[in-house]
Amino acid sequence: MGCDGGTIPKRHELVKGPKKVEKVDKDAELVAQWNYCTLSQEILRRPIVACELGRLYNKDAVIEFLLDKSSEKALGKAASHIKSIKNVTELRLSDNPAWEGDKGNTKGDKHDDLQRARFICPVVGLEMNGRHRFCFLRCCGCVFSERALKEIKAEVCHTCGAAFQEDDVIVLNGTKEDVEVLKSRMEERRLRAKLGKKTKKPKVAESVSKSEVSEETPGPSKVKTGKPEETSLDTREKKTNSAPKSAAHGITSGKAAKRSIADSEESEAYKSLFTTHSSAKRSKEESAHWVTHTSYCF
Repeated sequence: MGCDGGTIPKRHELVKGPKKVEKVDKDAELVAQWNYCTLSQEILRRPIVACELGRLYNKDAVIEFLLDKSSEKALGKAASHIKSIKNVTELRLSDNPAWEGDKGNTKGDKHDDLQRARFICPVVGLEMNGRHRFCFLRCCGCVFSERALKEIKAEVCHTCGAAFQEDDVIVLNGTKEDVEVLKSRMEERRLRAKLGKKTKKPKVAESVSKSEVSEETPGPSKVKTGKPEETSLDTREKKTNSAPKSAAHGITSGKAAKRSIADSEESEAYKSLFTTHSSAKRSKEESAHWVTHTSYCF
C-alpha cells in the first residue's frame, strides 16, 4: 500500500478534510468590472453604454447581441434584461490626463498600476477604478462620483445642465443590494410605460369616433326648420330656375369668347391659330366631294 523505504506519512496526506473556498482576488475583479465589457469580455472602448442595472458594455457588443439572440451564448444571461437599444444609455466619460495606457510600455517591462484608471469624475477628480462609487444619469448619460452628488446637491446635471430626479441616478457596478433596488425600479418603469401606451390607444380611438360623428351630424346652421313638403317644393323650384340661367350663361360666355378672339387686337399670326380665322377655311374647289373634311386638316 505504499509508504515503503521508511517514509512517514503526515496527517494531511491521509485524512482528506473539507475543501477550502477559493477567494476571488479583489483587484482582478475590479479590473474586470471597470475595464472589460460585461457581455463580450473585451476591453471597453468608446462608445460605452450602461444598462439600467449599472453594468458597462461596448455598444457594438449590445447591438450584436440584440441582432443574434442565440441560446448558445453563455453570457446572454448577463444582458437578458436588455430588450432593445433604448434600454441602454450612452455614457459621457471624462478622460484621465494622467493615464498613458500602453504608450509607455513598449518594452513590456513596465509595471501596470491597477489603481490608475482611464476616466475620472469631472467634478471631484476621483479616478473611476472601482475604489470609489460612481453613478450616471439616465436622462443625459453624464458620469459622476457619488461623493460629488452628495457634496454638491443640485437637481441639475453638473456638466450639461439637464434636470434629473432620484430615479434617474444609477450606480455603476454596485453591490447586490444596489442591483436589487435598480431592478425593482426598472420593472416599475417598464410597467408605467406599458400602462401609458394602453391608455393612449383608447384616447386615439375616441377622438377618431368623435370626428366621424361630427361629420355625419349637421350643425345648427345646416338644419332646416319647417315642413318637409314645403322644403322639397322650394328646392325643386330653385333647381328649375337655376337650370335655364346656367344654360344661357354658358351660351353667352361661348359667344363672348368667340367675339373676343375675332375682335381682339392681337396679331394675324396669333389669330390664325384658331379655326374661326379665314386662313383655316377652304373653298369648295380645294376640298374633295368624296372625302370627309374637317377644318383642322390642311
